[in-house]
Amino acid sequence: MQLSDFNFDLPDELIARYPLEQRSASKLLYLKADGQYEDHLFTDILDLLEPGDLLILNDTKVMKARLKGKRASGGQIEVLVERLLDAQHAHCHIKASNAPKAGAAIFLGEGEIPATVTGRHENLFVVEFSEPILSVLERYGQLPIPPYFNREAEDIDNVRYQTVFHDPNKLASVAAPTASLHFDETLMAKLAAKNIQHSFVTLHVGAGTFLPVRSQDIEHHVMHSEWCDVPVETVQRIQETQARGHKVIAVGTTATRALESAAQAHGGNIAAWSGDTQIFIYPGYQFCVVDRLITNFHLPESTLLLLVSALSSREHILKCYQHAIEQHYRFFSYGDAMLIDAKFST
Repeated sequence: MQLSDFNFDLPDELIARYPLEQRSASKLLYLKADGQYEDHLFTDILDLLEPGDLLILNDTKVMKARLKGKRASGGQIEVLVERLLDAQHAHCHIKASNAPKAGAAIFLGEGEIPATVTGRHENLFVVEFSEPILSVLERYGQLPIPPYFNREAEDIDNVRYQTVFHDPNKLASVAAPTASLHFDETLMAKLAAKNIQHSFVTLHVGAGTFLPVRSQDIEHHVMHSEWCDVPVETVQRIQETQARGHKVIAVGTTATRALESAAQAHGGNIAAWSGDTQIFIYPGYQFCVVDRLITNFHLPESTLLLLVSALSSREHILKCYQHAIEQHYRFFSYGDAMLIDAKFST
């Protein structure tokens, strides 16, 4: 398979750069296992799921990970905290006129927070902060909204680029699990009233989620590493759901990658697991856990488009995307959603 097999033309006006006024007001395109599809509203998810089904949600929280600053020479610099190593050390992306060398001093926030570049880790910089990183981010950081928004983060993003069920103690992502942004408290309550359960995994989303696939042969692509946790309680819920013959629905590609990573670590059987994952899901992958997926519309030639194509098929996905374009669905992080049945589902 070639990367160009997963390309499509998207009109710029279909990129959703701001959220709708109401979280659950988006449209939903339902793709069935046989390739047939239906147009819905997102709130129709209540009718498309069955009592006893289980939603798996990613409870991570997005950091205000983008910091402006300057070098000792006065030159401008931008730091994106990718991964916390401890309270005062992190792996970071740095934008500057010249890459800083080990030992370089930088000054973040409004020039008030000294920090030191101590070295490199692969394509990232290791930065030592003079104060606890999370407190620095809270005071001076900006939410790292996706680059295709083509704008600076605004106050609305501080609320709407977070899920309503995030765990405040899991503040470590640099991108939102965007499929979950469609769920509000009212919809969650209605799902629970219908006995549609939910449980949580954690995957701290890295900036690599926006990186392009650079190899035309997709099998040569290497995924960025992200930390995830699939707890015992969630595994028990999944096993109970499967035993009763109901479906496991992953909400988002991050929840999917967490579940499938845990299963791959145990020979294909779901079990509790924590660790770094670089799982790359593309057509030909055999899913171990996920029966259905709720997801947004993804960028052309992206790892996320490859993942949804693996669950359904390239042909079905691209046919649905063309329909979505013709029907003026909104694309990407603040856009509309899909419900996808796995091609092996009944």
